[in-house]
Amino acid sequence: MKNVRLIGTLALLSRRRFAFGLPLLTAGAAISQNASVANAKPGSKAPIVTYHRTRTVDGVKIFYREAGRKGAPVVLLLHGFPTSSHMFRNLIPELADRYHVIAPDYPGYGQSDMPDRAKFAYTFDRFGELVDGLLDQLGVSNFAMYVMDYGAPVGWRLALKHPERVTALIVQNGNAYDEGLKEFWDPIKAYWSDHSEEHRTALYKLVTPEITKFQYTDGVSDVARVAPDNWVHDQALLDRPGNAEIQMDLFYDYRTNLPLYPKVQAYFRKHQPPTLIVWGKNDKIFPADGAHPYKRDLPKVEFHLIDTGHFALEDKADEMVPLIRDFLNRKIAS
Repeated sequence: MKNVRLIGTLALLSRRRFAFGLPLLTAGAAISQNASVANAKPGSKAPIVTYHRTRTVDGVKIFYREAGRKGAPVVLLLHGFPTSSHMFRNLIPELADRYHVIAPDYPGYGQSDMPDRAKFAYTFDRFGELVDGLLDQLGVSNFAMYVMDYGAPVGWRLALKHPERVTALIVQNGNAYDEGLKEFWDPIKAYWSDHSEEHRTALYKLVTPEITKFQYTDGVSDVARVAPDNWVHDQALLDRPGNAEIQMDLFYDYRTNLPLYPKVQAYFRKHQPPTLIVWGKNDKIFPADGAHPYKRDLPKVEFHLIDTGHFALEDKADEMVPLIRDFLNRKIAS
């Protein structure tokens, strides 16, 4: 009996201590929360969340990164070779506080499907159709476009098909004029001339680790600002079985972009889309010779040559992001 009474007494004391201590715990939590709020920096905001999603368009799984409020003005980010929407991973959160940002991967790139080339045409026409289909599925009717490298011919196809939908252009090392195809393109032009196996074989060097790294580091004054993860990531995807052949198909199909240039230039002259040029001036693949001609057809273009190479965002985002945000805030912000 003594043991039973002792146990009952201890239980009663425990309940009283818990009941007494609970307000103190609650108060302590409130004090801690208030202290966190008090210590927060003025004007600080919650981190931007980027979502990694897929949609099936015409039977092809298309991966895309998405961030920002739906209903906000849309900014479409179109990547270049040999990368994917990965190239925009740092830019997306810099824009998504005010814009709805969408960055897809083309088939054969990034996390999108890589269909058998015997059953799927790896062409810029097809890429344009699939991006257009993705935008339709997402309910996007108007958008600004950031185009870079391969993203330019994909974007130009969208603009020619839906000129009324394009609210603004940001062009970074992406051609719309013949002046931009210099010495780097000579082996590719040789392949265009005869579609021979000899000239095709010569292009395999363009998908080697050395050239992939070159694209990120050439023309960059401080390579320490460029994450080596970039060329490791891209090369791993290039090295997938069958991917090199896909890239050769696209090198050959790039010839179809040149006849579009006069139509694109006519689009510029007629519609005068607000345009920002942020171009890596040391790029040997798309040199600055291809940037200047935009001024002929877009007299109000905002023109900036950046002291870097091909993938300018990798080391010059601190210079480019303020230009991009200022441009978008003036031209498309609601």
